[in-house]
Amino acid sequence: MIDGGVTAASGYVANALSCGIKKPEATRLDLALIYSELPTTSAGTFTTNRVRAACVRVSESHLRRGNIRAIIANSGNANACTGAAGVAVARKECAVVAKHLGLKAAEVAVCSTGVIGLPMPMMRIEPRLPELCADLSADKGHNVASAIITSDTREKEVAVELTIKGKKVRIGSCCKGAGMISPCMATMICLICTDVAVAREDLDALVHEGVEKSFNSITIDGDMSTNDTCLVMANGAAGVSVAPGDADWEKFAAALKFVMLEQAKHIVQDGERVTKFVTVRVVGAPTHAEAKRVAEGVAKSNLVKSSWNGGDPNWGRIIHAVGYSGRRVREEKVDIDIAGLPACRGGAQTTTKSDDLRERVQAREFEILINLNMGAEEHTVYTTDLSPEYVDFNRSEYAYWNQAKQDGLTH
Repeated sequence: MIDGGVTAASGYVANALSCGIKKPEATRLDLALIYSELPTTSAGTFTTNRVRAACVRVSESHLRRGNIRAIIANSGNANACTGAAGVAVARKECAVVAKHLGLKAAEVAVCSTGVIGLPMPMMRIEPRLPELCADLSADKGHNVASAIITSDTREKEVAVELTIKGKKVRIGSCCKGAGMISPCMATMICLICTDVAVAREDLDALVHEGVEKSFNSITIDGDMSTNDTCLVMANGAAGVSVAPGDADWEKFAAALKFVMLEQAKHIVQDGERVTKFVTVRVVGAPTHAEAKRVAEGVAKSNLVKSSWNGGDPNWGRIIHAVGYSGRRVREEKVDIDIAGLPACRGGAQTTTKSDDLRERVQAREFEILINLNMGAEEHTVYTTDLSPEYVDFNRSEYAYWNQAKQDGLTH
């Protein structure tokens, strides 16, 4: 683990500015740019929501056409459900950035996060784009992490260094996400840069595999966003290339997956007004799909999550969620451990004292282990409790809409 965030790897520079996207008088950073000084190979995954933000549509299109070298990202406005005008705005951002960096527009990806349904305030963004492109530095990775957060309470940065073929190489990342988190994918933006050279098809396969075990294995509130994006660039600046079959391929693959999983955990740990980080691990399933279905069913249950918030080791709520989420579940075979203590065996209570179970679930972090005893497949989901404060925090976004009305962007 090293410092440096998304620009920790060689050959990447960045910048971030304050545009007042949500509020003209705001001074927080809300517009960011990452640029690779060398050509890259690139890969990415996006939300599977049928309602997809303009930035997702444009970035996915650009990635299909080739590799990207720059990513522009903003917080404060999702540019989602904004129709053809929103797509035109996303394309314009890419075109302007491309012009200043000497790239083709299709070599620029765009990411947005924030309020859904409001037009982007381009009258505040567009004038700042030349400055954004002109003052790039390898020391500004942390600024990018600051600029993309919304309801997050802290920046999320993970970077690692490892040795590949005798040379030091790096993988750096920044991420945002705290609410509207559900698998396939979660409400998040994750930007990853490495100075290793990787063939595009190999990188694409590795990224999809890593996302499945990280960003597709977390949930906070069960809500899937319109803007989820994970983008990875590899520029080869370290002078090292890797491919499947190489002696160090598995080492590189493990490092990239580690970065993704750490960021996924950071998202859950920083969930909106949550008090618990809970690992739900299902084993003994007949198929992986069944294991995943059961793990997600428990992790998304409002009843289960509410009991965790209250420090209640209610295994009855857990087994009821197991029953309705799994197609091939037999009650008399289900075993449940709560924070390392046996709470249920064969679908019935154990002799473990309830006070001991209650004491264990007072901790900030604990694991729920569910054994279906029907096979050898397993799946893990990382989740949270559900707090009254979460509901209060998400009751209204009226202030943002009121500002948009003042800007003439809504009625």
